[in-house]
Amino acid sequence: MSHVAILNWRDHRHPEGGGSETYLLQVSTRLAAAGHQVTTLTARYPGSPKEEVIDGVRYVRVGQHMTVYLWAAFYLMTRRLGRIDHVIEVQNGMPFLAHLFTRAKVTVLVHHVHREQWPVVGPLLAKVGWFMESRVAPWVNRSNDYVAVSQITAAELVSLGVAEDRIRIAYNGVPPVPEFTAPPRDPHPSLVALSRLVPHKQIEHAVRTLHALRDEVPDATLTVMGDGWWADQLREMVVELDLEDRVRLLGHVDDTTKFEELSRAWVHVMPSLKEGWGLSIVEAAHVGVPSVAYRSAGGVQESILDGVTGLLAQDQDDFTDCVRRLLADRALREGLGTKAQMRSEQFTWEATTAVVEGCLPA
Repeated sequence: MSHVAILNWRDHRHPEGGGSETYLLQVSTRLAAAGHQVTTLTARYPGSPKEEVIDGVRYVRVGQHMTVYLWAAFYLMTRRLGRIDHVIEVQNGMPFLAHLFTRAKVTVLVHHVHREQWPVVGPLLAKVGWFMESRVAPWVNRSNDYVAVSQITAAELVSLGVAEDRIRIAYNGVPPVPEFTAPPRDPHPSLVALSRLVPHKQIEHAVRTLHALRDEVPDATLTVMGDGWWADQLREMVVELDLEDRVRLLGHVDDTTKFEELSRAWVHVMPSLKEGWGLSIVEAAHVGVPSVAYRSAGGVQESILDGVTGLLAQDQDDFTDCVRRLLADRALREGLGTKAQMRSEQFTWEATTAVVEGCLPA
């Protein structure tokens, strides 16, 4: 079996970890269980041990949000991770460019292209970041294989010059669901969102939707699970719109709480600017809850079958209208939820891992 080094800017225990980190957790633990030696190099966070082994995977944490890329290059060049047979580089916008620092085979894992997100970091860094992602990375990795989490992401990579025959699709699975007693649906109309609280996730759109429906659906509520550096701005918005008694910001929650809250809700909302897949859509589907998202958000066009397992909106007004339709029409809401639940069963982490493992040296 091979020694696989995974490079990512965060791991699943990082306070800002999200769907990308869950994906790596599920794949890396399965690779380790299959007999591979797996080392994940990622950034440090307050209170994190520099090195530990979890479920057979060795975690090495160095640097911070941006310097982890430099540390990764240093560790590869100096072979501080030991003899490596294969590198899986997770490209979350800024690339690691591992191919320049190791002779091991490199596979690039991409959740989505970050064209729309780069402006959040400011005009100068956005130009540099987009140049690195759209020009430098495809050229450096022109002889390497890619794994994309959706057909939409694969198409975006092709538009950047990545050869189509070098891209494999490995969809997300459904994370292991803890044993829990599913509560009944809320007696009142309820929305739920599960997301990191950062600008491009646009959770404020869900808050605006609730506010727009205040006269039509005065007893509707919104529960938000997740945390991030945008949380204070979101709290201020809730206060400004006088929605304190109708919006719950739970912060980070454990898996049991997550599925209990999803089970209570009538509709799951994901107003994100861009997603490679949208893991929480499938998590909500697992408990029979349909989702509303933006059609322009990328991979959600695959995780949601529009009009079958959820609804895709064109803009903020249409997003509000989609939510309005689902809250008002019980038959439509429950029909979409049932179909979403049935479809969620086809996505497994075993299938995901099999695609990734197929990239490893024989």
